[in-house]
Amino acid sequence: MSDVHILVERIAHAPEVLAIRFNRPEKKNAITDAMYRRMAEALVAANNDPETRVVAFLGTEGCFSAGNDMADFLAFAMAGGKGKLAVLDFLTALATFEKPLVSGVDGLAIGIGTTLHLHCDMTVASSRSLFKTPFVDLALVPEAASSLLAPRIMGHQRAFALLAMGEGFSAEQASAAGLVWKVTEPEHVETETLAIAMRLAAKPPEALKIARDLLRGKSDDVLARIEDEARHFVARLQSAEARAAFEAFMRR
Repeated sequence: MSDVHILVERIAHAPEVLAIRFNRPEKKNAITDAMYRRMAEALVAANNDPETRVVAFLGTEGCFSAGNDMADFLAFAMAGGKGKLAVLDFLTALATFEKPLVSGVDGLAIGIGTTLHLHCDMTVASSRSLFKTPFVDLALVPEAASSLLAPRIMGHQRAFALLAMGEGFSAEQASAAGLVWKVTEPEHVETETLAIAMRLAAKPPEALKIARDLLRGKSDDVLARIEDEARHFVARLQSAEARAAFEAFMRR
């Protein structure tokens, strides 16, 4: 089902732009292990494809993503944390991607639906968007190197409010914090996002890559933080505290 729930599409009038779209609206685009695997494969392929110059992440109307599929996490926890979560392959592919990443958000952006944008170079959000990371409320910890990237981008207090306090950020607050480049109306999010992607795709690719590399720096510390967070995350998934939080969530 990952091929249905994650659509990987070339933009017809701009084939240099690859869109990765969440397409599970009936579950608010909650991300399963198979969906993470599909996105990781798409990013690795795009990174190695000279014809692809920009990747754009998109959601569906009213929802970017509600974050991780809790049923998958609960199953992993109940199995004693055995096996490897595909989210780690996705995060590695995201952190090491060598071309511009843009994203368009309309509505809910929860958990990794928020932290994904810390890896994007430019994000457009609709005026009705909500960014929220309820990690601690679920007895978990931040992921996607957000504990490193968010303080860099928005400062300690805003990052703490987002990642530890679990405060929701409106589109305007996310823009003021540096998480979002532009706020627009819902009907314009995809158009604006793809327009940015096409402008980037039209630039000299080698010069753009060097500029991006200079701005972002090496990914070593990001990868190290992803691994550090993941170690804590997996341990927390197996905790009684997290199991109780998951079961309470599933009963809602």
